[in-house]
Amino acid sequence: MSAATKTNKQQPNNSAAPAIADVSPLVSMPADGLPAQLAYLTRVLKTPTIGRCWEPLAAQARDDNWSHEEYLAALLQRQVADRESAGTIMRIRTAHFPQVKTLEDFNLDHLPSLRRDVLAHLATGMFVPKAENVILLGPPGIGKTHLAIGLGVKAAHAGYSVLFDTASNWIARLSAAHHANRLEGELKKIRRYKLIIIDEVGYIPFDQDAANLFFQLIASRYEIGSIMVTSNLPFGRWGETFSDDVVAAAMIDRLVHHAEVLTLSGDSYRTRARRELLTKDRATT
Repeated sequence: MSAATKTNKQQPNNSAAPAIADVSPLVSMPADGLPAQLAYLTRVLKTPTIGRCWEPLAAQARDDNWSHEEYLAALLQRQVADRESAGTIMRIRTAHFPQVKTLEDFNLDHLPSLRRDVLAHLATGMFVPKAENVILLGPPGIGKTHLAIGLGVKAAHAGYSVLFDTASNWIARLSAAHHANRLEGELKKIRRYKLIIIDEVGYIPFDQDAANLFFQLIASRYEIGSIMVTSNLPFGRWGETFSDDVVAAAMIDRLVHHAEVLTLSGDSYRTRARRELLTKDRATT
């Protein structure tokens, strides 16, 4: 073979753009006005919003002289917005909140000890991907559970999976798994949630076995997933709840290492509501 032949021999072009499949016109219009091929494609792609919105948006695009790119962007934005909304609803439902409460419904004027800037930062949910914790300490009735649920709802809106329960129910769940010889599997299952909320630590004392299970829950999420805890007791009294100062200290150490600790003070909203009711009754008599 001559040098010229070698030079002229065509080499495969690995950098060539991939061939674009032939796209035939969307035809075969059924009675409802939606082309059969579009109906099929949106069904396969699981994009029902596009299936519903493409036609009215196309009419708007023609009226307003949108470009093809603007029309496509508007269509995709509708689909993404609906999908995110559905995802948020599902995350809130599967969080098992006792009731859905929001931060917007919380009266901050009755809790002057709560720093607004800290609450606003926590409401962004930015602590969740960092596997940071939030600890709400304070006397009964000042709204710790409301705040915890409200922050959990915000995290769900931000796209993070959340699971809520009381401390006693968390212990019951872990105890059942332990007795069924599947504790590790249960802890692994719980780790799938980006944020877990443990409400009412300190209201009911736990025995040594329960304290050890609770410690394993905390330790299993250390620097992996976020924990939010509400408690009516300061850290110095957690040994009373867990029947062991050493276990309590180890637990607190892991919780506060990467945490925002909010020590709250104020009137119980139940006491306040009763006082306001009595004042109103006196005013009307």
